[in-house]
Amino acid sequence: MIEVKNLTFSYGKDKQALHGLNFNVEDGEIFGFLGPNGSGKSTTQKILTGILKGHGGEVSLFGKDLKEVHTQEFFQKIGVLFEFPYLYANLSAVDNLNYFASFYPEEQLRDVEELLTMLEVKKDFWKKPVSSYSKGMRQRVSMARALISNPKLLFLDEPTSGLDPAGAVLFRKIIGEERQKGTTVFLTTHNMLDADLLCDRVAFIAGGNIVALDTPGNLKEKNSDHRIVISYLYQGKREEQIMGTLELKDSMTFAYDEIISIHSQEPTLEDVFIQYTGRGLS
Repeated sequence: MIEVKNLTFSYGKDKQALHGLNFNVEDGEIFGFLGPNGSGKSTTQKILTGILKGHGGEVSLFGKDLKEVHTQEFFQKIGVLFEFPYLYANLSAVDNLNYFASFYPEEQLRDVEELLTMLEVKKDFWKKPVSSYSKGMRQRVSMARALISNPKLLFLDEPTSGLDPAGAVLFRKIIGEERQKGTTVFLTTHNMLDADLLCDRVAFIAGGNIVALDTPGNLKEKNSDHRIVISYLYQGKREEQIMGTLELKDSMTFAYDEIISIHSQEPTLEDVFIQYTGRGLS
């Protein structure tokens, strides 16, 4: 679906943002692209969506070189959710979606009311100006805008930003359903829970270079110290032991009356990110 070979980009003589990125995104995959501010994450997404021109190297979408395609039909297969909601504030949700739908073939479109219902936008607000919406409601309408054309390739930039926990769960469910339909998703986010729960693979970018690329599970396992925390009761008191997995296999060498819980001490995806880049995501 996406192939990137030796991707470079510079904003000026001494401002090289990307230093030869190489990665691919398979059909129907949710691919996470994670990096701190200034890492080259947004630059890469702008190139992939055709917003930013003048890159070096090779980028192909749907098997076609991005430098050589300029047709409306090509970009009609792509949906984008920007980090900041891109809606006309004086128009309602329905009017916004009908306007954006006008750029696509009718047979490609999804039903506006069905989308708003699926995204749990309150019906009382469907025909009110977007300027009266909360940030979370604008994000829901923006997601509807990205999905209105039934895209084959979906770019999502901070999709759960501004949502309450229930809204974030709903968005993850919808993104998962898109993947089940065969939609390919390119996800950029600071939310490590989103990346961990949703992504088949993630790439970490720092300083314009990809420093790690694998499944979230493999990245955590590779960087784990394979230690286990055991909570237990002994003589009426709650105790805790930390040991390696090999020790646990041999035997539990301490006295106990009842095991309460056993937890692995694997790192979080954010812990792993910091190990590779030396920086947090904020």
